[in-house]
Amino acid sequence: MYMRKFLLFIQGFFLFFLTKSLISEELIKLPEPRFKSNISLEETLSKRRSIREFSQQPLTLEEVSQLLWAAQGITTSWGGRTAPSAGALYPLEIYLVAGNVKNLSCGVYKYEPKTHSLVKKLQEDKRIDIWSSAWRQPWIKNASILFIITAVYERTTQKYGERGIRYVHIEVGHVAQNILLQATALNLVGVPVGAFYDKALKKSLNIKEDPLYIIAIGKKK
Repeated sequence: MYMRKFLLFIQGFFLFFLTKSLISEELIKLPEPRFKSNISLEETLSKRRSIREFSQQPLTLEEVSQLLWAAQGITTSWGGRTAPSAGALYPLEIYLVAGNVKNLSCGVYKYEPKTHSLVKKLQEDKRIDIWSSAWRQPWIKNASILFIITAVYERTTQKYGERGIRYVHIEVGHVAQNILLQATALNLVGVPVGAFYDKALKKSLNIKEDPLYIIAIGKKK
């Protein structure tokens, strides 16, 4: 009798965590990105500024989709992306921390460029945790979304050796500028953040990759 109850408990325990895992891996197909706008590249470059104050107006899923596409969207039949990458090895991964987006629940999502989709990893608002990891800079917790750009160095160093580390760091700059220029073109505002505790941020997001950059985005205040 006791053994049966114990086995049922163990079965229920594993079913609970299996169900939780399946929920966290929910796949969300994003709206198709636009390839034209009413603002020129020159005007976008002129207007881009680092702005640290955001309104509480939520972003739309279409805006989030466009920003993710600008970061690492596929632009060729062979898999080329919006940002250049040494050897087309693409060592960067993009995580979206959603806190104030219409029709998208709070949580941590991983961007999948090949399908232009989000994979839900954690189902809770992590902005406060990340704010704590990033020296409590207030714009972190007030932004509607946060982009966390991470790196898998081995994808590049296996070909280029130690020099590949430099290439990865160059690439993260390309991606960050793409996100910020796209935000400007969408009449959004943002600021890049490089000051944070790496281990604390990795723990908050439950990731193995190395975090390199945080970009906070929201509506104008």
